[in-house]
Amino acid sequence: MKILLKYIVAVAVALAGFTATCHAQFKEEAFQQTYNEEGTYNPRDTADRLFSFKEYIGGLSHKNTIKPGVMFAGSVILPGTAQIYNKDYWKLPIVYGGIGALAGTGGYYLHQYKSQKKAYTVWETNKIHYEETYGSAYPRVAPEFNPQYKTRATWLLAGAGLLYWGSLLDGVVCYESTKYPDPGKATLYSVLLPGLGQIYNGELYKVPIYWGGLMISTHMLMNNNRNYKRFKRIHNEATNPDIEYSVPISGETAKWYRDVYRRYRDYSIVATALLYVLQVMDANVFAYMHDFEVTDDISMSVEPAVICPYNAYAINTAPSGATNSFGLRVGFTF
Repeated sequence: MKILLKYIVAVAVALAGFTATCHAQFKEEAFQQTYNEEGTYNPRDTADRLFSFKEYIGGLSHKNTIKPGVMFAGSVILPGTAQIYNKDYWKLPIVYGGIGALAGTGGYYLHQYKSQKKAYTVWETNKIHYEETYGSAYPRVAPEFNPQYKTRATWLLAGAGLLYWGSLLDGVVCYESTKYPDPGKATLYSVLLPGLGQIYNGELYKVPIYWGGLMISTHMLMNNNRNYKRFKRIHNEATNPDIEYSVPISGETAKWYRDVYRRYRDYSIVATALLYVLQVMDANVFAYMHDFEVTDDISMSVEPAVICPYNAYAINTAPSGATNSFGLRVGFTF
């Protein structure tokens, strides 16, 4: 894993160095040219502002439209705002009431579980000390301790998280777009649920591929993590002089298997993350390329042309005093 991080850092540094010096290979004017027609430039077309709070507030008040990514980002921070933008006001009590009730009740049971467990642990410690010291039964009654509180808290908090995820997905589904498929919606679909972006793009055959890869990588991740913890425990027991060790595996052998499964676990994490990112990129790219048309009309055209040495292209190697020349221009249509 450390070697992989070193490679990533090295590539990032190399790319940064290249982008800082690559302009020397071209004419400086190439980086100062404006290719937009005069009067058509819009500051919102630039990529330096991914999220505008003013634009987002304007969208919520329905003064302007916002992109699905902007709506999604705002809804992540403040759940329910996607429903406001989509004018689904009747869903707000479900979102806020459901998340608040489930999270609040789950937090209450979790607090009760921790408090009872702490009190019971103190009572049990005092009980053992008392019986070892006086040799008689501990006179105090055990405090109430219900382990089911932890299970209830887990399910309730999971329900709150699921409702929060559902509010994000509902916002993307109900977003009205002027084009289909919308790359923004396809991307967010795959972010929220792997394979959903492919379904939205009409590429159902890709879903088993990505789901199969994610299931295999997740299974390997869980299996390798389980074996890693197993051999880590064996190694700790084998090297602890205060524990009677009777397992027929030496500490060195356990250490070797521990390191191997830890490395395999890290590889599984990388594989799972790459598959997840790949299906998100796939949904985005193929939504953009949905209208790209490839026909069987493949042809080549050759025609005379006038070559002008002094032009506005980035690379200009024409010598001083050069004049126009004649030649052939080759074009391919596909």
